Amino acid sequence: LNQVKEAAQRSHVLYDRTGDQHYFMASALQKSIRGSDDNAALYWLGRMLKGGEDPTFIARRLVRCASEDIGLGDPTAMPLAVAAFQGCQLIGKPECDVLLAQATVHLARAPKSHEVYGGLLNVYQSIEEGELPPVPLHLRNSTSKITDKLGWGKGYTHDLSKVQSLTYLPEELQGVNFLKGQVMSQ
Repeated sequence: LNQVKEAAQRSHVLYDRTGDQHYFMASALQKSIRGSDDNAALYWLGRMLKGGEDPTFIARRLVRCASEDIGLGDPTAMPLAVAAFQGCQLIGKPECDVLLAQATVHLARAPKSHEVYGGLLNVYQSIEEGELPPVPLHLRNSTSKITDKLGWGKGYTHDLSKVQSLTYLPEELQGVNFLKGQVMSQ
């Protein structure tokens, strides 16, 4: 048994694209980025690439990290991650490795923010708790004389100097701030 353990440790690159190692390393990569450890993130990226991982799988994870973990902390993170993903599609292996490395290090070094992700989770929680009031009449698009008579669109204006004075949430949700509400849970 000890010889088998030693052999497994000495194998060239321990990686299985469809099994546990695939998910373990993807998790390690994302958690290293979230934890701002650029060195570790680059290492896990290299392990995945040398193990034969599909670069577009990695790129999709980077896009998710850019949105979920960096968010508004660095607005350039999302376009960079998407560009790396598109670059992987355009040039493929092995040339796309540097694109992924650049995006990985950038994301790890970027300021982090869960504001939008947490806000979205708060919206989902509100919906799951059954808070589904109808769209306010002034926000409905009136498409006929009948809907005009029902008051759809009444009071809405396209005047940019006035739109900020309108309300956009249903009356039942006035005062709720999904973005600054409770701390996200998940």
